[in-house]
Amino acid sequence: MADTSVLHALSPAEIRARRAENPKPRARDFAEGLGLPEAALVAAHLGHGVTAIDATPGRLFPLIETLGEVMALTRNASCVHERVGVYEPFTDGIHAAMVTGDEIDMRMFPKHWVHGYAVEDHGKCSLQVFDAAGDAVHKVHLRDTSDHAAFAALVAALRVDRGMPHFTPRAAVAPAKGDPAQAEALRAAWGAMTDTHQFLPMVQKLGLNRLGANRIAGTPLARALSPEAVHLALQQAAEGAVPVMIFVGNMGCIQIHGGLIENLVPMGPWINVMDPRFNLHLRADHIAEVWAVTKPTRSGDAVSVEAFDAEGSLILQIFAYRKNQSGEAWNALVAGLPGAAA
Repeated sequence: MADTSVLHALSPAEIRARRAENPKPRARDFAEGLGLPEAALVAAHLGHGVTAIDATPGRLFPLIETLGEVMALTRNASCVHERVGVYEPFTDGIHAAMVTGDEIDMRMFPKHWVHGYAVEDHGKCSLQVFDAAGDAVHKVHLRDTSDHAAFAALVAALRVDRGMPHFTPRAAVAPAKGDPAQAEALRAAWGAMTDTHQFLPMVQKLGLNRLGANRIAGTPLARALSPEAVHLALQQAAEGAVPVMIFVGNMGCIQIHGGLIENLVPMGPWINVMDPRFNLHLRADHIAEVWAVTKPTRSGDAVSVEAFDAEGSLILQIFAYRKNQSGEAWNALVAGLPGAAA
């Protein structure tokens, strides 16, 4: 994360001027080139097509519903997840909130929804939310068919008087924890699970993290795969018409695609899914470890392919799409993926 002292070296006017000179790079990449968080680039344009808004999910999402069909975007440093649809229904919560539509399916963690902006750029409108470090949590992009009058009403209702914020540098990712002496206790607790949502609290209670738990649990609970396994899994799911659920998230938001994927388009280091209403952009060169993970549930084993970067951060998870599906085709697909080199 950039040192926030850089913010004092560049005024908002200077940031705008540099952006005007170099408008082509994506906002995140351009901001990183200046040593700034992405939110600083957006906030530098306050009053120049950008309005600060209240990012509290309980206020924001009921108004997002009024926009009609839009594109939802959630990303982390290695993967971008884009889904077209409508934000409904919305369920609020103090610690977690949800949108559980057939197309837009999200889990939100409100404490990370810190800096919100409405952006109007050359006729394109979006809502952009960032965390305390200035990293993007979630974005909503309007389409031609979206309700632009409702967007204007949303901005008027949520507008706040706010200048360039200060950003809190993000703490370094903790190294993967895993004491082999804990393997027996971990496997016993893992085997007693009845729901996938029990996994993270279970490993945290043991003083572990997700990657560390995978490393010490071993087969049949967790099997190390080759880094190419993610591309192979997506390719075989597309070719075999195997429906999947793809989870991509950050500290503040997890976005989920459920259903088929069809058009897989590799391009340089990127693995892209380019379907009409769902796009995925994954940096394959960021994948350091991949695991096939089996979690017991009341309705049978939930089998996932999980990719991690070199720092141990989770990039994405792929599960079977279980709605009206047994998951057997996905489970067989995962069983055939190549293991990691010894």
